[in-house]
Amino acid sequence: MMGRDLLGIEDLDRADLERILETAERMQEVGRRDVKKVPTLRGRTLVNLFFEPSTRTRTSFEIAGKRLSADVVNFSPSSSSLTKAESILDTAMTLDAMAPDAVVVRHKVAGVPKRIADALAAPVINAGDGAHEHPTQALLDCFTVKQEKGRFDGLTVTIIGDITHSRVARSNLYAFSKLGAEVRLAAPPTMLPAGVESLGAKAYTSLREALEGADVVMVLRIQQERMEGCFFPSIREYAATFGIDRKKLRYAKDDVIVMHPGPVNRGVEIAHDLADRRPSVILDQVRNGVAVRMAVLYQFAGRPATREG
Repeated sequence: MMGRDLLGIEDLDRADLERILETAERMQEVGRRDVKKVPTLRGRTLVNLFFEPSTRTRTSFEIAGKRLSADVVNFSPSSSSLTKAESILDTAMTLDAMAPDAVVVRHKVAGVPKRIADALAAPVINAGDGAHEHPTQALLDCFTVKQEKGRFDGLTVTIIGDITHSRVARSNLYAFSKLGAEVRLAAPPTMLPAGVESLGAKAYTSLREALEGADVVMVLRIQQERMEGCFFPSIREYAATFGIDRKKLRYAKDDVIVMHPGPVNRGVEIAHDLADRRPSVILDQVRNGVAVRMAVLYQFAGRPATREG
């Protein structure tokens, strides 16, 4: 049995990951139906508590909840009592008093979902917190790789870009490593956190070396909103050195796939034509996000909302 909350991939083991991915395969079939709805969570209420902007994550959680027949409430900070100086914790506890069955939390500060989870009766699902973790993104990325490659053991996954500020990189590092893949991290020295090898990854400042023999290439956005100071000389130089295009991709395996969690800065971390066509699977990731988040809601929102037991 997994924990009550989904706060990070670090808390899960391989069996947990495989169980969620297997459930997502069943949920994917719902999305192929003419009527994309099942009664699995009928009578349950899901609250999307997003303190950060989001397109893919918030929308896919909403669609996932509705396809499972849950009632979905989307919280808007700008029209809430947060504008009257109410604390985040008081806001969350107020919503919890209305007896939701799960709360999905996104916040720019690492650890906020954990603080909320400690105070609420309802299960909490982390939809991204600062540079800490983004567990459902890693799950949908793993699901996409499983569909494309059919396995994890023996694969080489290269993650390129702003590793220091990326919650996606951290969650994917945990997930792919636990599932048996080799994970490589490639970035300028200023964007590689110290001691990252202790987490089980191989770190590279040479893009060519990181791409050699890669089965999966995941490209990350430069998160300028989280940066303080200068991490590289210019966007143009970064694009020339670490931006992925078809020419650089020739060092990877012939059947490599290219991934990106979005949003995409075209012409910076990835070339225009590569973002839109194979071997890119970016839109497959988006589609798979709904099935994976359905699986997560099935696992966590269907439980009794209580901190006891």
